[in-house]
Amino acid sequence: MTKILAYHVREDEQPFIDQWSKEHGVQVDSMSEELHDETVEKAKGYDGVNFKQRSVISQSPAFYQKLASYGITQLSARSAGIDTVNLKWAKANHLRLTNVPSYSPEAVAEMVLTQTMQLIRHIPQFNDRLSDNNYVVLGLRSTELTELTVGIIGVGRIGGKLARIFHALGATVIGNDLRAPREDLRGIMTYVSKEELYKRADIISVHVWGGDDNFHLINDKAFAQMKPTAYFINDSRGPVVDTQALISALNNQQIAGAALDVVEDETKIFNQKFDGATPIDHYNQLKQMTNVLLTPHVAFFTDHAVKNMVTQSLDDTLAIITGGKSEHEF
Repeated sequence: MTKILAYHVREDEQPFIDQWSKEHGVQVDSMSEELHDETVEKAKGYDGVNFKQRSVISQSPAFYQKLASYGITQLSARSAGIDTVNLKWAKANHLRLTNVPSYSPEAVAEMVLTQTMQLIRHIPQFNDRLSDNNYVVLGLRSTELTELTVGIIGVGRIGGKLARIFHALGATVIGNDLRAPREDLRGIMTYVSKEELYKRADIISVHVWGGDDNFHLINDKAFAQMKPTAYFINDSRGPVVDTQALISALNNQQIAGAALDVVEDETKIFNQKFDGATPIDHYNQLKQMTNVLLTPHVAFFTDHAVKNMVTQSLDDTLAIITGGKSEHEF
């Protein structure tokens, strides 16, 4: 029987794995540990490897050589991001990498809408007042979406869905992307330069790939160009934003507030529980700010998205190990 090993499986993913395994007649074994140098030997005897994680798989080419020596020919990520994999080393060892590029753009876009509404209606600040038994409303009057301009950096699947949502709700939508303007968004969103987007937008939401090209894409220069009344949202990847620059912009009132589902060094804290402060100083600072809304990388976390991540990645795993191809291959 064909055998696949799935690394870093959460409890909520297991029912979808079991269902797929039964439907395809393929043995899929799960383990809770991530795929790293110390766990790679677990892949011996398997035909395929399926994984999901936020930390770098390995800093050594020997890791990829080991997988190849076990007869592994692919790596299938149960996520969109592949920045945890060294593509050069993978290809050098004939390991074909796939991802799930579109498990649910709607899930992330809906999260941005949720964050936007909480920010512009000052929900974090009201919650802070209520915790102090303070029911005064002065100083926290809201604006409405029809008054606002939403700026989207990265107009792919998620960014496009987000543009449609905000346009339908009456906001003005502008966007910026390295790729040519999308014809399907004509009349919904206007493409502008980053500089114009920073200058005009009341809400700025980032939806770009991680990786070296976008490292600290949003930095002190970017925040300096934004309105002091603007809100900033990052649901893409933590390293896309220079966290210290963001903290300075918030402290100096260069922007009005922020919502973050991802942060730099998040693997050290997310999916863990702490009795006191977290081991990440910049996260502790952000937690103290009443105009900052934080969530632990859950924008994608819906039943529909989790099922798609599991089934599509396993479909790709099976396709490659049985001699086929995947349209999600790098």
